Amino acid sequence: MTATPKFAHVVLQTSRLEEMRDWYCTVLEAHVVFEGHGLCFITFDEEHHRVALLGAPELAPRNPGAAGMHHTAYTFDTLEDLLDRHDVLKEKGIEPKVPIQHGVTTSLYYQDPDGNFVELQIDNFATPEEATAYMNGPEYAGNPIGVAFDPAIMRQALRQGTPIEQITTHTWAQETSPDLPDPMIALTN
Repeated sequence: MTATPKFAHVVLQTSRLEEMRDWYCTVLEAHVVFEGHGLCFITFDEEHHRVALLGAPELAPRNPGAAGMHHTAYTFDTLEDLLDRHDVLKEKGIEPKVPIQHGVTTSLYYQDPDGNFVELQIDNFATPEEATAYMNGPEYAGNPIGVAFDPAIMRQALRQGTPIEQITTHTWAQETSPDLPDPMIALTN
């Protein structure tokens, strides 16, 4: 039997090295470990780098309709932590392109300056087994993308004492934010 690898980092090629560096440092509350020679290595945890940027000034802008990586995702421990990060980023002019209640996760999708998506999320289940059971159930089978929600309404519900188990569901998102656009459209444009 072979060992299971652990995710180490993602490398993004960009023609906007400084702008991308600043954006990732802001969104992830990260810091630069090394920068020079057209490279920038960033981390926010115990790993020596989690995001690397490879500067290539001659690159054409990314075509969102082209094949390639869609997003990277980062998990927070609590809904409060996720909403706190949302609030801090909003104050800095960075807003999610689409918040999605996937059922299995509560997620905020942001777009970096090159158009790559970054998902900030929480897991809605205590164990991987519970999440997998949900993903094999009828609600997820009927709508695996999920529904959009309004983070401000979610924050208000949390402050009013609405149980987290209630506000991290498709039903709650549909009831409180019925007029938001289909999240799949936002994820593919």
